[in-house]
Amino acid sequence: MNVLYAIQGTGNGHLSRAQEIVPMFNKYVDTTVLVSGNQSQIQSNFDVNYQKTGLTFLSGKTGKIDLLRTVFKSHPIDFFNEIRTFPIKQFDLVITDFEPVSAWSALMHGVPCIEMSHQAAVIHPNAPKSDARNRIGEYILNHYCPTKEKIGFHFDQYGENIHTPVIRNNIRSIDAKNHGHYTVYLPAYHDAVLLQFLKQFPVQWEVFSKFTKEKTTHGNVDFYPIDNETFTKSFANCAGVLCGAGFELPAEAMYLQKKLLVIPMKGQYEQQCNAEAAKNMGATMIDGLNLLHHRTINLWLNQGIQLQVNYKDETETIVQNTLANFESKFRQMKAPRLTDEKTVFEKLSVLKYLF
Repeated sequence: MNVLYAIQGTGNGHLSRAQEIVPMFNKYVDTTVLVSGNQSQIQSNFDVNYQKTGLTFLSGKTGKIDLLRTVFKSHPIDFFNEIRTFPIKQFDLVITDFEPVSAWSALMHGVPCIEMSHQAAVIHPNAPKSDARNRIGEYILNHYCPTKEKIGFHFDQYGENIHTPVIRNNIRSIDAKNHGHYTVYLPAYHDAVLLQFLKQFPVQWEVFSKFTKEKTTHGNVDFYPIDNETFTKSFANCAGVLCGAGFELPAEAMYLQKKLLVIPMKGQYEQQCNAEAAKNMGATMIDGLNLLHHRTINLWLNQGIQLQVNYKDETETIVQNTLANFESKFRQMKAPRLTDEKTVFEKLSVLKYLF
C-alpha cells in the first residue's frame, strides 16, 4: 500500500508529532511525506519527499497574527495549482495532519483521505471551546481540510476517535528534574517585548526565540536560539513552562509534570480553545503579556501546581487500527470527489479570503 502522510509546516507541533507517527507508518506501508509551509524549526528524522507552499498564517511580534504579512505572503493561484497538479492518484490513502494541499487534491481526484490531527479533536462537539465565538476561526477549522474521516488528538479523550497526545520517545525517556528556572517559548512575541515583561519577576527565565542567533543574557533573562538539544535540556530541568497555547509543547509539559502557563495567540481561535482545555487540565491561562496579570503570574510562580496526567504510548496501535479500518471499511467506500475544478477554486477562494 502506498500512503501519503501530509504535514502542516506552520509551527513545530505537527512536525514534532510526525517524528513518532511517520516511522510507525513506515513499519507497515510505503510512506511518502509532504510538508506545506516552512514556519517550523524542527529537523525531521525522516525524508520529506514534497515541499509545498500551501496555506499558512504568520505571527507578529506582540502576540498577534500578522494579517498584513499573511496576505502578502499568500499566493492563492499557486496554492490552487499545487492542488490541481499534485500526483495524488499514485497513493492508495492520504493521511493529512491539517495539511490542505493533500486534502483538497484527494477530494478533487477521489482518493481516500483521513485527517489525523489535533484540529480534528478541537472541532469535536465535546471538546472545550473558547467563550468568545469566532465564526471565521470555526469555519477555517471545519473547512481547511475537507475530510469526512477524522482522528483527533487532544489533552483528554473528549469523544470517539479522540486520543491523548503523541509524546515523543525522547521526552518519555527523560529523567525530569527541577533546577528552578522557567522555560519560555512564545514565538509570537519579539525578544524586546519578552525582556521588558519577564525581567519584572525575580526568577531565572530561559527564553527560546526565533529572533535570537546566539545566547545572550540580560539580568535574570537568558535568550537562546532555537536548538532541539538545548531546548530539551532546559525543558527537562525547568520548574515550569511559559508558552503559547499550541498543543504539543503544553502536552509534553503536562506529561513531565511541569507547572504550565499558556498564552493563546490573539486572533487564533484554535489556540483560544486549547487554552480553555489546558485550563481544565489544571494549567494557568492569561490572555497576554499585560501587567494586569502580574498577580496571576506571581501566584503561578509561587503556588502553581505540577500537572498530573498519564499519557500512554498508543501511537503504534492508532496507526495499526487506522490501516486496518481502511482495509476493511474505507477501501470499499467510494471516496468523495469534486470533479469540477471551478467549484473547487470557488470554495478555496472563500476559504482564502476568510483565512
